[in-house]
Amino acid sequence: MENKKSDFSSWYNEIIDLSGLSDKRYPIKGMNVWLPYGLKVMKGIDRIIRDNVDISGFQEVQFPVLITRDQLSIEFEHVKGFENEVYWVTRGGREPLEVEMALRPTSEAAMYGMFQLWVRAHTDLPLKIYQIVSVYRYETKHTRTFIRIREIHFFEAHTAHTDYDSAEKQMVEYRQIWDQISSELCLPFVVDQRPDWDKFPGAMYTLAFDTAMPGGRSLQIGTIHQYGENFSRNYGIEYLKEDGTHSYVSQTTFGLSERLLAAVIGIHGDDTGLIFPPSIAPVQIVIIPIPSEGADTDSYCSRVSQILSAEGFRVHIDNRDNYTPGFKFNEWEMKGVPLRIEIGGREVRDNKITMRLRTGGDRIKCRIDDLPSEASRALASLKEELRRRAFEHFERSIEDGNSLEIMKKGETMFRFYWCGSKECSDRIEGETGKTVLGMQKENENKGKCLICGKDGRVATASTPY
Repeated sequence: MENKKSDFSSWYNEIIDLSGLSDKRYPIKGMNVWLPYGLKVMKGIDRIIRDNVDISGFQEVQFPVLITRDQLSIEFEHVKGFENEVYWVTRGGREPLEVEMALRPTSEAAMYGMFQLWVRAHTDLPLKIYQIVSVYRYETKHTRTFIRIREIHFFEAHTAHTDYDSAEKQMVEYRQIWDQISSELCLPFVVDQRPDWDKFPGAMYTLAFDTAMPGGRSLQIGTIHQYGENFSRNYGIEYLKEDGTHSYVSQTTFGLSERLLAAVIGIHGDDTGLIFPPSIAPVQIVIIPIPSEGADTDSYCSRVSQILSAEGFRVHIDNRDNYTPGFKFNEWEMKGVPLRIEIGGREVRDNKITMRLRTGGDRIKCRIDDLPSEASRALASLKEELRRRAFEHFERSIEDGNSLEIMKKGETMFRFYWCGSKECSDRIEGETGKTVLGMQKENENKGKCLICGKDGRVATASTPY
């Protein structure tokens, strides 16, 4: 396997193939096959997302994949932002369609005509829905599995509120939800407010969650958008107020994709392979019997599996007899299983268990009666270790960009002072190759712009994926 630090790109492609997450040999570029193991991981991520939005009062829906040209064209600024990425359906069988249809690139145009029907009075608000579906964008750049593709596994939440202040409270709630999701996945990030020329088409402003991948490039792993009344005015989404007058709703959205899986792969993996946080690992604990004369290891493995499964752990016994224990150790380490249990004659005789964490360290031994609590403690320890490593990597990946020369030579993300102007942003990109991602939302420090010397705030720049 390739060395992750020296050649992350090759390592990333190789580990996806070896671990059986996805197969990119499907004959349409950028539309890959989710393999069973990869789909289980993604469903684990979806489960975390669902748990956190459901508890916040969101309801799950599912809209059709097709959007008419008329629907898509209502909000011109929005459709203009996607006009080079839309897949069009122009025929039904052999007959040309009277109305051309698009495969949804995102769902504002599909949903907001229905919002107009659903929202009638202030009692209908807030409206909070989400869906997890495929969206389609004709990505003309170099495609990369889970990062830049043409069929995107997409979570999108959409809300409607009585006024801008209520929508702003939703933006705060989104960030609280995101904090829970990122914590479960052990992913560090910085919140950047995208410049006006790089915000989501039709939004008043966009906040993006950016993390650092190995090699220093940034990866946008989530976005939230404040729409104000930009969409509701075009789609006619009005409601009756308590005083008898009508008003347009204010709206927000929250978007996530399988880039979350890409970040988990890149940030937590090592030269041996993947490392999954316990909450999303398809197999949390793998049990590997060590053949031993005079010991019924198979029965003991089954007993251990039953104990753990009864406590809710996802367990697998690898009892293949045509592979050595060493081969199995290596394979399950490569596949990122958090905890391995080894059972040989000694464990059977002593009624004990030997465990090893995917993050390394000494083997852990315990009595079988203590196994559920010890396994829980071990998995919690692994999660904390992943978080510690990830945040240390993130801190190393953001440097102070005190000059263009430093930024030009560096291969990391940079923080620096910026006035917010496009002229200064263009010069930074032109001379360093780094893109200004925006001002850091959670850093209020002020200073002089790196380029023009005017008053500025802390911003982030990098080479993004």
